[in-house]
Amino acid sequence: MTGAGLRFVALGDSYTIGTSVAIAERWPDQLVAALRPGPPTLELVGNLAVNGFTSADVVAVELPALDSLKPDFVTLLIGVNDVVQGVPEATYSRNIGLILDELVARVGAGRILVVTTPDYTVTPAGADYGDPAVQAAVIRSVNAVLTSQAEARDIAVVDIYDLSLRAGMDPSLVARDGLHPSGAQYALWVERILPAVEALLGRNAG
Repeated sequence: MTGAGLRFVALGDSYTIGTSVAIAERWPDQLVAALRPGPPTLELVGNLAVNGFTSADVVAVELPALDSLKPDFVTLLIGVNDVVQGVPEATYSRNIGLILDELVARVGAGRILVVTTPDYTVTPAGADYGDPAVQAAVIRSVNAVLTSQAEARDIAVVDIYDLSLRAGMDPSLVARDGLHPSGAQYALWVERILPAVEALLGRNAG
C-alpha cells in the first residue's frame, strides 16, 4: 500500500470476494491492476464482500464497516442471494435504496460504481439453486431494479449480465466449483468496467 490512490472499498457477495478464485483474480483486484498509472488511481483498502450475503446483509454488516475504512470510491454488486433466498423484489429495492443513499452521503454519486449480477443459471451447478429459467428471469428483474435505483441517483452502472452468459458455452469462464466466475470471466468484466471507472476518475482522455 502506497497511500497514493483513492481509498477503494468493494461491497457485495461471492462475485466480489471472488469465491473459488485467487485474490489476484478477483475483479476488484484486476481492476486496480488494470488502471493506467495515475493520478488519480485506486488503492483497494477493503473488500467487504461475503459469500452468501444479501442486500440486507450489506445494510447490516458492510455499511457500518465503512466507518473505519473511510472510502473515497465504492463499488456495489449485490443481488444473487436475494434471488436464491426468494427475497421479495420490494424488499430488495428498499435495501438498495438505503445502500445507495448511504454511499452517496459518504462519497458522492460520482465516486460510486454499480455492477449488475451475473447469471449463474448457465453454469454446470446452476440448476442446484432453483429452476434455471425462473431464476434467470428473477436475476434480470433484480438487475433492472438495481439499475433503476442507481440511475435515479446519477450513479454509474456497468452491466456484465451478457458477459456471464458466455459461461454456458465456455467452461474456462467458470471457476473450479462449477458455479462462480473464473478469473478469466472476471477479466472480461474488467474490460468493460475499466472505461467507466476511468471516466469517473476523470481519466478518460489519453
